[in-house]
Formats: sequence, structure tokens, C-alpha cells
Amino acid sequence: MDARTYPGRPILAVSAAIVHDGRVLVVRRARHPAFRLYTLPGGAVEVGETLHQAIVREAREETALEIAPVALAGYREAIGKDAAGRIERHFVILSFAARWLGGSLRLNEELDDARWLAPSELAGLSTTEGLEEIVRAAIACMAD
Repeated sequence: MDARTYPGRPILAVSAAIVHDGRVLVVRRARHPAFRLYTLPGGAVEVGETLHQAIVREAREETALEIAPVALAGYREAIGKDAAGRIERHFVILSFAARWLGGSLRLNEELDDARWLAPSELAGLSTTEGLEEIVRAAIACMAD
């Protein structure tokens, strides 16, 4: 068990729909939760961090990319229950549209695959719930 298992309250997290040349970066999780699912880079907000600082840090830690958050693209709630019906995990994830600024893609141990995809290419992947909707919203934010 870690500090994020059976929490006393929801955990605030961020994710980044990193857009570059009309494509978005999706990553596949190499461990639970979301094991083997494609999603966006991200993680928990640390105490004292702004949301923008958190998403820049998480993107750098997970992918080695430098990004600039542009706008909030949406949110998701990830609530997982154990076999007894107790809340094992509860995350509130704020997803940001972000621009790729630089860096070469290099994944940390939490991830085992990454792909730059057009939004239409997400349909065939096993993804976290609502990923396609967040990506569409992020692409729309970048067009404004």
C-alpha cells in the first residue's frame, strides 16, 4: 500500500495533452493503476505547487519533454473500488492542453510506450476513460 491507496480524500492530479504538429502524445502505463492503458502524461500535484508547475514537472519526469500549459481542456474523476467495495483510489485529474517546447522523448519507469497520434488514431487503442474527449478539447484549445 502507498499513500495514494485508500485515501481519506480525493487526490488532485494533472495531465497534459501535449500537442505538436497536430498530434498529441499518448503514453502507456507500465504499472497499476491504468496498467497497459494509453493515457496522457501526468500525476499528483505536490503541496505548494501550482497546477502549471505540477504539469510541467510531471511531463518532464515522465517523458523528458519541456512543455507550456495553454488551457484547461477538461477533467476526469478516477475512482477505484476494491473487492469489498471500499474506495481504494480516488483521483480528480485536471487535464491541460499543452504545447511541446523541446526535448527528446525519453520515458521513465512508469511508462512502456509513447506515440504521437492524430486524434482520429486513438479509436483503436485501449485507453483510460474519456481520453478521446479530452484530446479533442485540447486540440480545440490549441486552435483558438
